Amino acid sequence: MRWLGRLLRRLILAVVLLGVGLAAPVAYVETMCRGDAVPAPAAPLSGETRPEVRTLLTYPEWHIVHAYDDYAEVIRQGDPHDFGYLAAIGGYWSTLCTLTGESAALGEIDTATRQLVHVIGVSFTFEMLMKAAYEESVGRAATLLRGAERAPLDDLSAEQAAAYAVFLQQVPWYRYDFRADAAALDAASTGSLRDRERALALGLEHRARAAYAGAIAGAVAATGADDLTLQMVVRGLSPERLGAVEGVTVLREIDEGIEVETPRYRALTHILEDWAAEGADFVDIAGNDTIMFSALSNAAKAQGALADLPRQGHPETRHLFLVPVADLGDALRGLPARGLGLEHVHDY
Repeated sequence: MRWLGRLLRRLILAVVLLGVGLAAPVAYVETMCRGDAVPAPAAPLSGETRPEVRTLLTYPEWHIVHAYDDYAEVIRQGDPHDFGYLAAIGGYWSTLCTLTGESAALGEIDTATRQLVHVIGVSFTFEMLMKAAYEESVGRAATLLRGAERAPLDDLSAEQAAAYAVFLQQVPWYRYDFRADAAALDAASTGSLRDRERALALGLEHRARAAYAGAIAGAVAATGADDLTLQMVVRGLSPERLGAVEGVTVLREIDEGIEVETPRYRALTHILEDWAAEGADFVDIAGNDTIMFSALSNAAKAQGALADLPRQGHPETRHLFLVPVADLGDALRGLPARGLGLEHVHDY
């Protein structure tokens, strides 16, 4: 029985160390990443006002989306152990630290947002650590036994990862059909060692995610989902042109421009990019006068960027820019001349 006691103590110690490790970046961000700027007074024009600091604090969720996209690209031709799990984790917390410091100039981070970025950060860290531990051991061994030729489930799992990354661009993760992916892996398995290993390991992962997603969906249903639209004031385009875009509603004309209601998330990025290309300028977005966007380039750094984040599986670097809303149109129109391509406009 002594060996059982030693094993139990070691398990308890491992759990404690894991808990301390997961809590450490949260403590660091909360104590070492505070800014001291004072928010400037604002005079909202649109009928809706969202917390301006959210333009910065929506990025952590998108960092996870981008990490899944990078992972899908890495395993499209490579193997899961080729992905830099620790780099993805480090990128999350280092960027959160930078943006938390910058947020002081935009306002206080509300408790719900602060809790959200830490909870999803800890969850993401735990998931990446568990995947790294498995793929660097059992998963790597399975690829060695497989040989250089990829198994059918290597390709199918890469396709599923890419589809999941696209899904996350506009739809919350907990609405994804993880069980369908698990069933597809089982159905496509040839019975080879690698296929059996992929079907078992990824099947367990998908089913665990499905169970967790169900719990999250229930919690969201009880508390209410976030708004899927926002309001802004635009000038430089006619009401007819603005209203011709799917999902856009023209609300009213004011001295400063035209107030409209638009979709959020990835759809908003495409709308803003198109309007800017046609000469539109933005006066007010969700009651705010500052907004962040991300752009991609082949350069390691970009002038004026808050952060420069190398991608995995892709040649580009992601750059984060914070600009006045009034300058957003010019900034988007000027990206090509700077060797940059718009990736995402972070709303609130």
